[in-house]
Amino acid sequence: MEPQSAIDIVGKFAQATFVTVQITLGAGLVAWLVAFAAGLCKLSESRLVNWPVTAIVEAVRGTSCYVQLFWLYFVLPFMGVEIGAMTVAILAIGLNVGCYGSEVVRSSILAVPRGLREAARALNMSRTQTMVNVVLPDAFPRMLPPMCNLMVDLLKITPLVSLVTIADLTFLGQIYRQETGSPLQAFGILLVIYFLLSSLIIHGFRRAEIWASKGFEGTRG
Repeated sequence: MEPQSAIDIVGKFAQATFVTVQITLGAGLVAWLVAFAAGLCKLSESRLVNWPVTAIVEAVRGTSCYVQLFWLYFVLPFMGVEIGAMTVAILAIGLNVGCYGSEVVRSSILAVPRGLREAARALNMSRTQTMVNVVLPDAFPRMLPPMCNLMVDLLKITPLVSLVTIADLTFLGQIYRQETGSPLQAFGILLVIYFLLSSLIIHGFRRAEIWASKGFEGTRG
């Protein structure tokens, strides 16, 4: 392979990696927002809030992200709603992972020691103040390890976006395999890149966990 061709290939893989990172970051943000919103709603004592959100979460969790991508990209236009491929990818993957994350948020909040809530009540804190100033600061470090796993899974789901015309890493890998006739080389490159991206996510969450845990070691039972 000529040097220029090699540079060309590196450039294409770099561009495809950037697309994958964009989708991962965008979908990750959506997933966190959905996880917190749905998780808090599932803890609500109001059935008008709790039941509909629980039904939506279970519906999303019970169907394939593959089908959700196709539905948003190919079915919605028949209803007069057209969404760009990148937006569809971010929304579908983020919503899917966020619904799983809602259970992480819910269980982490429930794991906060009752004594902390009682102490907040004794200080005449409102429910909102208790949640923001007492419960969430203690629950957040608990969320990070399982949410880290979900974010790595989110990265691994991103190859599905090639099905809605987005040229991500996996899409480029398939093209490179066809052009070179070398699946070992093509998918070997993909393995290395995905491993590096996953390692960055894990490292970032570990650092965040250390930072978030400071000051709360004695509050968790």
